[in-house]
Amino acid sequence: MAKARVGLYEVKGETLQRTHRSCPKCGPGTFLAEHKDRRSCGRCGYSESKAAPAAKGKAAKSAA
Repeated sequence: MAKARVGLYEVKGETLQRTHRSCPKCGPGTFLAEHKDRRSCGRCGYSESKAAPAAKGKAAKSAA
């Protein structure tokens, strides 16, 4: 069964550009799904967080 590839590529001029990141474990043919708080691979289960690490300056001031 064919899977939809709509939205994974964007045409700019005469070149195709990928809109999603590739899975570092599976390689360039497998895209990571974009979720609100993470990116994940449906093939191998790899997942990475989108959350930015907290700034050290703010954490130190609120703890004091």
